[in-house]
Amino acid sequence: MKKLLALVIAGLLAFPAGAADTAEGPPELPLFEGGDVDLKEFLWIKRPIVVFADTPNDPRFIQQMELLNDDIQALVTRDAIVLTDTDPEAKSELRRLLRPRGFSLVLIDKDGGVKLRKPAPWDMREIRRSIDKWPTRQQEIRDRLGKE
Repeated sequence: MKKLLALVIAGLLAFPAGAADTAEGPPELPLFEGGDVDLKEFLWIKRPIVVFADTPNDPRFIQQMELLNDDIQALVTRDAIVLTDTDPEAKSELRRLLRPRGFSLVLIDKDGGVKLRKPAPWDMREIRRSIDKWPTRQQEIRDRLGKE
């Protein structure tokens, strides 16, 4: 897991902000099993989007994963990664910290703060708009505009 996190932190598992589809094809969903993830590893580096369900067969979980795949580039641009946890019996650290009940979508900012919890799937338009309102994202946008 530490090797995976090191690659994420180094940016080797994500495309640069604003990157278009490459010769290798479109970007892939930055998806990781959240069972043994320490959210502290992502502080000030990535925005975790955590999707919980009691089983991977939950229709809401399936729908949420499809919705996240609808606009992968938006996730990459916003330094977001997707963490999934569909095994309540494993009692993961994510479950202990975030305490989901059944299906749950949790958006976490780079500062480690939980910004949004939803008991139903959200589409990418709603997720983009939510993230883009956060102060850390607003600062990133200002910084990017200042460099152009």
